[in-house]
Amino acid sequence: MSIWEYANPKKFIATTTPVIPWAFGGAMLCLLVGLVWGFFLTPQADRFGSTVKIIYVHVPSAMMAINAWAMMLVASLIWLIRRHHVSALAAKAAAPVGMTMTLIALFTGAVWGQPMWGTWWAWDPRLTSFLILFLFYLGYIALWEAIPDPDQAADLTSVLCLVGSVFAILSRYAVLFWNQGLHQGATLSLDAKENISDVYWFPLLVCLAGFILLFVALVLMRTGTEIRVRRLRALERQAQRALA
Repeated sequence: MSIWEYANPKKFIATTTPVIPWAFGGAMLCLLVGLVWGFFLTPQADRFGSTVKIIYVHVPSAMMAINAWAMMLVASLIWLIRRHHVSALAAKAAAPVGMTMTLIALFTGAVWGQPMWGTWWAWDPRLTSFLILFLFYLGYIALWEAIPDPDQAADLTSVLCLVGSVFAILSRYAVLFWNQGLHQGATLSLDAKENISDVYWFPLLVCLAGFILLFVALVLMRTGTEIRVRRLRALERQAQRALA
């Protein structure tokens, strides 16, 4: 069995449709457990008080904002190289989800930053690159809507995705590139010395699993919708040609 079999729209829909309810169910369970555990069953931090608990929304949404763009990049490359329509539609489907995750991360970051830094916003390298990433999401979605020909729209948005990937990388590694930034380093890391305390770390992992499952469910559902819309428009064009 080859992975390219799922480039067939019918195969993709038939395979993913049963997965979506399970992904949604797992997401809701993980988010319920993780948020209740994190917000109500963990102690206040010595330095940050209860404000630290914003990480249970901020960190997963920020990670998913960047990884959503990475997923769009892979799907865009597949479209440019192999011309599989499902990959282009998957990238299109992921963009509004990634944009929402970016907006949540920006908002919760401001809520965190105001008591920590004394300001709602600072032109910190990571914050700035994240704001630019949000604008790229807006531009990507707008470009899809502005071009009536779906293949041409897929081509141009794929190129835009390649350019925007620079800012996705900057959003992830800005703290390492510019040491003078206000934003702290990674909350989750393979290096145990950089991780937060276990009492916060474990519920954060549950929340992260919930965000990942939610992203998967939403993207699969939206991709299936995009496939059906594309098929419907193709049938409408055929009907118009027949009537003409």
